Amino acid sequence: MNDDQLLRYSRHILLDELDIAGQQRLLDSHALVIGAGGLGSPVALYLATSGVGTLTIVDHDTVDLTNLQRQIAHDLSRVGQPKAASAARSIAAINPDVRVHALTERADAQRLDTLVAAADVVLDCSDNFVTRHAVNAACVAHRKPLVSGAAIGFDGQISVYDTRDDTAPCYACLFPPDAAFEEVACSTMGVLAPLVGIIGSMQAAEALKLLAGIGSSLAGRLQMLDARRMEWNEVRLSRQPHCPVCGQRGHA
Repeated sequence: MNDDQLLRYSRHILLDELDIAGQQRLLDSHALVIGAGGLGSPVALYLATSGVGTLTIVDHDTVDLTNLQRQIAHDLSRVGQPKAASAARSIAAINPDVRVHALTERADAQRLDTLVAAADVVLDCSDNFVTRHAVNAACVAHRKPLVSGAAIGFDGQISVYDTRDDTAPCYACLFPPDAAFEEVACSTMGVLAPLVGIIGSMQAAEALKLLAGIGSSLAGRLQMLDARRMEWNEVRLSRQPHCPVCGQRGHA
């Protein structure tokens, strides 16, 4: 760590649990962020400002005027530009030392197999079940921790699915791939702007803890926020032995 980095990350280094060793682990780490929208914006920005050395950001979409209500990694001058590239520009303006791989493509199963294998932690900031299940399957296959968030309307949720622990559930244990879940979109349901900031910031915090090796994660716990009342509820999760994705993994 050079003198500029010691100064930049001094408020992290002052934390006894993190210190120089933990900050160095962040600098040496690689996070994969799926989605550069409402959740992906605070995730990418906070991981970058915190000193995660390498970020891969995947998003196939372009910036739209309606995105600017909540997607803080973008601005008016970038309407029509790829979201992944826009997020990379915002990161470069804050912390140019971060290596950013901005990929304007869909995160399909075949591509995820390569991307997840190269990452130390994966953050699912997507907005559909197909992508979430594909990300989860790749994380289980490569035993990479997954930080998953979702937000719609006034409701948000977050959990960690840590496939390195054979007793921990995966995303499919809670949301089976063959179950019928109704897809809802911001374009039809709306979303409270700060809600994605709350959930995305928590995703970033969970990822930083995992990368630095500090604290305890949300693995096995699903936290749900009702922003109308600003009330949190928590549900304990368990691994499902007959889960089609992780059911053959280890023994409970």
